Amino acid sequence: MSEQTEKAPLTPMHTAPELSLYRIDREGRVDAYVASTPESRAICNDPGVAGCNYTRLLRCACAKVLGVRPLELQEKEAVVVNILRGGLNYGLRDALAEAYGWNGHTTCFISAQRARNSADSEDWHITENDYAKVYFPEQATLVIGDVVATGTSLRYALQELLRSALEQRVRLRSILFFTFGGEKALEILEEIDRQCRELFLGYERTVLVYFEGCFTCAQADTPLSVRLTGTDLLRWHSLMAPEFVESQYEDPAYPLERCTIYDAGSRAFWLRDYVEDVIGYWRQNLQFAEQGMTFRQLLEERFPSLDAGRFPQETDLKKLALRQITKMERML
Repeated sequence: MSEQTEKAPLTPMHTAPELSLYRIDREGRVDAYVASTPESRAICNDPGVAGCNYTRLLRCACAKVLGVRPLELQEKEAVVVNILRGGLNYGLRDALAEAYGWNGHTTCFISAQRARNSADSEDWHITENDYAKVYFPEQATLVIGDVVATGTSLRYALQELLRSALEQRVRLRSILFFTFGGEKALEILEEIDRQCRELFLGYERTVLVYFEGCFTCAQADTPLSVRLTGTDLLRWHSLMAPEFVESQYEDPAYPLERCTIYDAGSRAFWLRDYVEDVIGYWRQNLQFAEQGMTFRQLLEERFPSLDAGRFPQETDLKKLALRQITKMERML
């Protein structure tokens, strides 16, 4: 994450127990926000939130944000875009119905699965992209949700959507994008916003809503003992909602999690792979503990800005790792 984004101030736009919304004060055309809800904090903090519980909570979080109208939407113009498969998790079709009582908004689908052929954290390409069901009204606002780490799938999908809009002679009016993601989401949406202003007469706004924070994406040089490069979204040196930072003190396992979302697709649709991934991480932490690493040492590594003194003095990394492994094994 760039120093500019990490240190960007957050201006409160809406503050309530069920939703806090902050504007990221920065230069650029995209209106960027950080939203914090009890539901999205549970998703980021507790890997045990998975399957239908995960998608239900995420849909609820999206509906709450839609309720404060970060972008004025019209029912007959709204097009929910599902980038398969992770985009399905956001439940935006139902979230719009819950927030506004709508029934007539459009939903379309586009497949874009990323993969890489080497250990290079930047060597991503698109595969499984042969399915699309894309249609627009004459004037359209796109409503999209997806997890963004490298942004490979997002860039591909958005370019395909712009191409389809031009082919169908659509007037694209605006884009609203929800994400658990990092700075790449903002970078790509700035690019798309510039293109939209050139291609579509009267294009109005691009709005980006980060849930809980604009997180750092793990790279090869990120100084962590465990990381999946180009995949993990980290608390480490990230721009985060105050409510999310405060929530880390509720359980000492929260700030130690390897990723704020883990694999978003398997977390919803193939639990065995997801659970084994989380267990594998905590087994690594168990090995570190057996080799002498302490809770405070790992906390300093993964979330150095937290106050270690606010956690119980007797917090034991080995016991914590065993607890998390047992908890996740119950889900298998």
